[in-house]
Amino acid sequence: MEVDWSWIVRNSDLLAALTREHLLLSLVPIVLGTVIAVPLGVVCARWTALYGPTLVVSIVLFAIPSLVLFIFLLPVTGISRLTAIVPLTIYTVSLLLRSVVDGIRSVDPAVRQFATAIGYTGLHRIIRVELPIAVPVVLGGLRVASMATIGMVTVASLIGIPSLGNLFVDGTQRHFMTPILLGILLVTCFAVVVDLGLVLVQRRLTPWAQRRQV
Repeated sequence: MEVDWSWIVRNSDLLAALTREHLLLSLVPIVLGTVIAVPLGVVCARWTALYGPTLVVSIVLFAIPSLVLFIFLLPVTGISRLTAIVPLTIYTVSLLLRSVVDGIRSVDPAVRQFATAIGYTGLHRIIRVELPIAVPVVLGGLRVASMATIGMVTVASLIGIPSLGNLFVDGTQRHFMTPILLGILLVTCFAVVVDLGLVLVQRRLTPWAQRRQV
């Protein structure tokens, strides 16, 4: 299975543009989804009656294929970045919500009692004490959500939204393996870089975990 290096050189500008679009369409939903999922998860952990219905809605939304949501939004947003960003943000929230709630619930009750004893109560205790302790669980969920989002961005190419998925479409239509292999490589490299970045963030936010391992 040979790679046509000359094709890569000739299309370097196109590849750079598709990579930028893929980065944008991946990172924006990941950031927006995190901004939405964390406070929503905090609220669900604080008022448990809301968690069940919210979780059911998130599961139902995640079960809808991304292509269906892209097509559903087309009459409203047209062939634009927003058509991809909105569904991908929903998927990120759906995947991350349970991790946020589970992370907060995993906090040792003794820690909660101690925090309450020194004056932390309600949401203040969750935000200042429990959520920081839940960081490893939350970031674990975010890593999964990020990998899923980076992969699903490629589907947007099927409705004309540029991304590295264009390489798969082009290669498949022309029975030409070079763009397909290159697309796989670029998407994989991007996913690895993002995952490593989140690992570094986790280590930075949880220095006590590193000292405990030593």
